[in-house]
This record gives sequence, C-alpha cells and structure tokens, in this order.
Amino acid sequence: MNLPEGARHVGVIRSPTPWFHGAVDENRPALGPPSDFLEEFQSREESFKLDGMCEEGAQNAAWEELDFEETYRDHLTSDEGQAPMDDLVSPLQAGEDVALVCYENTDQKRCHRTILREELERRL
Repeated sequence: MNLPEGARHVGVIRSPTPWFHGAVDENRPALGPPSDFLEEFQSREESFKLDGMCEEGAQNAAWEELDFEETYRDHLTSDEGQAPMDDLVSPLQAGEDVALVCYENTDQKRCHRTILREELERRL
C-alpha cells in the first residue's frame, strides 16, 4: 500500500500483540470494536469455520449475522468511542495524513477500519 511520506500510523486494535506496537506510531484501543462484541464475533466466526467455511467466508458470515457495521457505528458514537474519534478529527482537519492500522487484509475480509474511515470522513 502506498502511503504518503510522514503519515502517522494509528493502530485501532483492542488488544494488540507485542509486535504490533513496532508497526504503529500509537494505538487507540477504544477505536477497536468493543471487547464483548469482538469476543462474540470471533466465537461466531470460529463456529462458521468449524462448519467448513473458509476463513474469509466465516468472517463475512459472522459480520452479516451479528450486524457488525451497525454495532460498530453505534460504538463510535458512544461515550467510549467519541473522544478518540474527536482526537483523530483535529489532525485530519489540519491536513495531517493518518493511516488506520489493524490485522485484517481488506482485500479479502471486511474490517472495522473501513467503517471508521467513513465516519471520520463524514466528520470532516
């Protein structure tokens, strides 16, 4: 992926692995999906895999079944999500380039970063 030189890499992972901290300038856990919802999502995804679905199919099926998009958008407007969203809007309004980082390859799977980006763009 081609990112502008000097773009700030902002992780949006609830529970990052140790290597993840070296890949980002900062992490904002509150911009990851809520922990309880993420656990439910991962459990449902795993069930779909056990039923024979491929990884991408299982992830996408769990996404649809649990209405991931609506749940995550609600999170971004909650008390927990509002302040970190506001903190990202200011540098974006000032022209700073920000790359949202997590684990998912959005060419193959849906990712909360797509929704987050849309919500940030809507606020600009």
